[in-house]
Amino acid sequence: MLSSLTNFFFFLLDFISCDSQVIYGAVNKNVTLYTSSFKPFKEIVWKRGKDKVVEWDDQSEVRAFLSFKDRVYLDTVSGNLTICKLTPSDEDEYGIESPSVRNNSKFTLRVIESLPSSALSCTLIDGNITLQCVILEDYNTHLELIQYSWDCPSTIQCQSGSKPSEVYVTKEGDLSQEIQCIISNPLFRRTTSIILSTCVPSGK
Repeated sequence: MLSSLTNFFFFLLDFISCDSQVIYGAVNKNVTLYTSSFKPFKEIVWKRGKDKVVEWDDQSEVRAFLSFKDRVYLDTVSGNLTICKLTPSDEDEYGIESPSVRNNSKFTLRVIESLPSSALSCTLIDGNITLQCVILEDYNTHLELIQYSWDCPSTIQCQSGSKPSEVYVTKEGDLSQEIQCIISNPLFRRTTSIILSTCVPSGK
């Protein structure tokens, strides 16, 4: 019985390790893909899809391929691969192949551009102030990763709008208060704010 449980445990580890780990890197920056081994490395091949990125064995020097020449660093002790000066075209699945790695590690690389500046606009309709958070420039990099959050003072009750980028408050609240919008993705964060009194014309 113990032997069966042990075998199941190692099978479960093997199953889990086969999952591809999502890694985020910034355009023009560096990213490192980390791996682990159960014995010292004597040979390593990193691949992007089916194409070689870099290879090495203990009888030869490190060799990089294609667009990765002069842009990658392979740590032959740890097996870790660092890719420099990332571009959007570097996005893909990467994996290490080596007898020193029990289960070939897989990584899905996502390359993200820095978030541009953001701004808050507001409109007064039927006693409610609608606030909308917008990105000021064209931005098309992984829009599905962008998240909006709001920081509202305790004296103001922010109600969710029809979109995550919108909230609304009643003009009867404390208009001297500041509301912040935070736009973020896994690597970057932008914050913008507005004073509620600027949303209500004088005399209203």
